[in-house]
Amino acid sequence: MIKFFRYILLGLFIWDNVSAQKLPTDYVNPFIGTTNYGTTNPGAQVPHGLMNVSPFNVMGSSINAIDKDARWWSTPYEHSNSYFTGFSHVNLSGVGCPDMGSLLLMPTSGRLEVDYREYGSTYAQEVAHPGYYSNVLKKYGIKTEVTSTTRVGVSKFTFPKGQANILLNLGEGLTNETGASVRYVSDTELEGSKLLGSFCYTNNQAVYPIFFVMRVNKKPSRKGYWKYQRAGQKWENDWNKDAGKYKIFTEYSDQLSGDDLGAFLSFDLQENETVEVQLAVSFVSVENARKNLEAEQAVFDFEKTRYRASSLWDEQLSRILVEGGTDDQKTVFYTALYHAMIHPNILQDVNGEYPAMESRKTLVTGRNRYTVFSLWDTYRNVQPLMSLVYPEKQTGMIRSMIDIYKENGWMPKWELYSRESYTMDGDPAVPVIVDAWMKGIRDFDIHTAYEAFLKSATTTDSSNRIRPDNADYVKYGYVPLRDSFDNSVSHAIEYYVADWNLAQLAKSLGKNKDAQLFGKRAQGYRHYYSAEYGTFRPIVANGSFLFPFDPLMGANFEPNHGFHEGNAWNYSFAIPFDIPGLVKLMGGKKKFVDKLQATFDKGFFDVTNEPDMLYPHVFSEIKGEEWRTQKLVKQILDQHFTNSPGGIPGNDDTGTMSTWALMNMMGIYPFCPGRPDYTVVTPVFDKVTIQLDKQFYPNGDKVVIRRKKEDTGDYIKRILVDGKSLNGVKISHDVLVNSKEITIVTGERNVH
Repeated sequence: MIKFFRYILLGLFIWDNVSAQKLPTDYVNPFIGTTNYGTTNPGAQVPHGLMNVSPFNVMGSSINAIDKDARWWSTPYEHSNSYFTGFSHVNLSGVGCPDMGSLLLMPTSGRLEVDYREYGSTYAQEVAHPGYYSNVLKKYGIKTEVTSTTRVGVSKFTFPKGQANILLNLGEGLTNETGASVRYVSDTELEGSKLLGSFCYTNNQAVYPIFFVMRVNKKPSRKGYWKYQRAGQKWENDWNKDAGKYKIFTEYSDQLSGDDLGAFLSFDLQENETVEVQLAVSFVSVENARKNLEAEQAVFDFEKTRYRASSLWDEQLSRILVEGGTDDQKTVFYTALYHAMIHPNILQDVNGEYPAMESRKTLVTGRNRYTVFSLWDTYRNVQPLMSLVYPEKQTGMIRSMIDIYKENGWMPKWELYSRESYTMDGDPAVPVIVDAWMKGIRDFDIHTAYEAFLKSATTTDSSNRIRPDNADYVKYGYVPLRDSFDNSVSHAIEYYVADWNLAQLAKSLGKNKDAQLFGKRAQGYRHYYSAEYGTFRPIVANGSFLFPFDPLMGANFEPNHGFHEGNAWNYSFAIPFDIPGLVKLMGGKKKFVDKLQATFDKGFFDVTNEPDMLYPHVFSEIKGEEWRTQKLVKQILDQHFTNSPGGIPGNDDTGTMSTWALMNMMGIYPFCPGRPDYTVVTPVFDKVTIQLDKQFYPNGDKVVIRRKKEDTGDYIKRILVDGKSLNGVKISHDVLVNSKEITIVTGERNVH
């Protein structure tokens, strides 16, 4: 009850201080990123909640533009589709590989139908807000509404008069795995489990069960199961009339197991009568799913749950308040911040239990244990955002990462639900933790973290799946191309970033020999530079450059020699820790600047992916060229980040693309992990107020970034920190969080 009133007071405060009309949640458009391969979904979730309830519209009908079974597809919802087959529970946001998206809950009316190709429906009147989604199913005239708590999805269905059905489909979903079990506990409660996993197919042993308990608020008139019966030989089918069909079970309510099965409840209802459904999950046990349900949804109260979810979002989004700009710009900004807080997710149940990394032994924690660490993506900007605005969350995430090492012997790379997928490249836990450490966030066991980093950086046998080609890397200073389409250059570039960060940490801890070792290793990027092409180029096993070589090979995710999700142009400037060295390597300032500018002028820059997302900011590392950063960032924001379903240019990658936009819109961007500063760019807004956590930043409760326009231009003329001039366009983290106001004066470009 105290928390409930706190949410009310918070809402009144925001209402009084930000706008007489709108709260931050009013600017969020959850449909942004739901097409154009953004792979977000408009489902209901609370910040970092385990539960996400999303409309599922990617199977079952040829009227859909996208079908999950006809192509590689990784999201439960595509905005251009129109055939709805239920709500999936526990989903991933912005990712490029299929998994999760299961426990499909579907309301229908009239005669019972259990084949999703038949029971699906087109829909209209879609509405989505943080913590809430609704539509109307045209086929049935049913209004659907969903909301969420941390571990429970809550649905409310308003039916026409007559027979109403609620279906729980356990056979379908985005996951690559099959197999489920379900059992009726009573007329109004079911329990069971489903197997998930094999994310990206990189580690096909990384599977895990999700356990659930489902309750409805009305006793059904009929209930039962369905299961698809495999067709046999003709002689078998002659006497087995269910062969090749869905068999309906109405006189059996004990446990049912299989691949393609589900449960149904039917009701006889009056016009506009509602049925509410609660579905709780756990990655430990059915018993814990029930405990989660009882703790978070002891009674059925959809509207209260919806309000509480919205209030939680307002509380978190209000850490950054913006003034000025257009309504569309505010929508892009707050939706981006919303997307940045979908993942990582709270894993532990209400009793503190969670599955240990890999062993899945049940352990207990007294604090949040996070999961879904897409670190190759998020080390670039999401984790630095957490350090600045949500340091308490960042601390919890780092503690979770260290606990993963304690449980499994390795830091996470791309972890989901206590299994490691080994997806993507490098040793990304290193820059995440070092960057936080260098910014003064230190309430975690750095010595255990350092132990873990040394292990992955120095282990050269096959047990090291974090750096699988570390033997070559340690021996040669680079990774040679050993398979035609391996990712050798991409691997090595990420190792250089990790080793440079490790050198900074070693120096901070007084381990000077280690600092020298890893600092020297980080310079190995020079091996890959080909003066002939002016780009990085794969090196083959005999130490010579790959021939023939096309630096543009790999565009648009084409398979490529040595590069992952990109080509040589997308990686050749991705050395943020040593731009001066890269400038010298490439022939000096003019040649470097011309070549970097050419990546934009010739269309080589790929705005849709991580390897070159730092390119616009590289110009700000070169004195006199900062204006190019300011021009390019504005162009990219205006052209690619919009208030529309296609308003994210490619996979959002658990908030990484969104965070690129929102931090640039604020006027600061974290260019180099492990280097505790930000590149200042032209803010979109007149005023940005960042609320600071006094536990971590005790010298003030907020810092204001203000834009002062001297004329109509968008270039930075000077920067003032509490009234004093700042030299250049770099502001340290320490200066930022200990200042009251940063004034960015803009106008026409300074030409010297």
